[in-house]
Amino acid sequence: MPELPEVETTRRGIEPALAGHRVLAVTVHETRLRWPVPASLQTLVGQTVTRITRRGKYLLLHTAAGTALVHLGMSGSLRLVTPGTPRRRHDHLELLLDSGWMLRFHDPRRFGCFLWLTGAPEAHELLRDLGPEPLEAGFDGGWLFDRSRGRSAPVKSFLMDSHVVVGVGNIYANEALYKAGIHPLRAAGRIGAARYDRLAVEVQAILAYAIRRGGTTLRDFVNSAGEPGYFQLELDAYGRAGEPCRHCGSAMKEVRLSGRSTVYCPRCQR
Repeated sequence: MPELPEVETTRRGIEPALAGHRVLAVTVHETRLRWPVPASLQTLVGQTVTRITRRGKYLLLHTAAGTALVHLGMSGSLRLVTPGTPRRRHDHLELLLDSGWMLRFHDPRRFGCFLWLTGAPEAHELLRDLGPEPLEAGFDGGWLFDRSRGRSAPVKSFLMDSHVVVGVGNIYANEALYKAGIHPLRAAGRIGAARYDRLAVEVQAILAYAIRRGGTTLRDFVNSAGEPGYFQLELDAYGRAGEPCRHCGSAMKEVRLSGRSTVYCPRCQR
């Protein structure tokens, strides 16, 4: 699944072609996404996209008439192409812009969404209960410590809870916990304030670095130009089960947590 760095990379990639430009046409080839594409999305036609923002893993295309809310789901992507470029299978929706570009929404598994909001986006049911952005004010070790009190859930599950903090998906939770030296199965409520301070710093560092490098190379993820990210070559934990820990040389171990791969060093992470 595209995670926060991939979504932010996409936002930055499509922004020059959309922000300040008018939507000339909206063509929907497949309405059956995670939620049906609403007919009201045609309101975009004639509207100028004023800005593109991100909330967690959601992208928001703002106009004077309303906001398009986009989620890439498990395997979705947004790509900029020139009009006339042959449409590929699973290209479900496209926006034609007066910038000369066409934005195409590609989603093989159809778990993403492309919705139209007329009210305040932050009040929408998909956004209103989200936690703070990890790279903005309001997120730090103190926030994690306070929210973790009394929690018996594994700290990895706690860190991936979007009500606690948004956008820390499986790959980056693995990496941050490894860097912070925290065992992913340790109960969230049994971790002290100083260790949460370190964890928050590592979360911010790993996400910021991944954004600079263009996201993580996932099987299905590409950026707005159709190119993969480059960060996966440098992962220290995720995908390295059985390989030596880069710090101590111990064999990295893997467990399944909520159906997801969780890789850790049994010696470095306590």
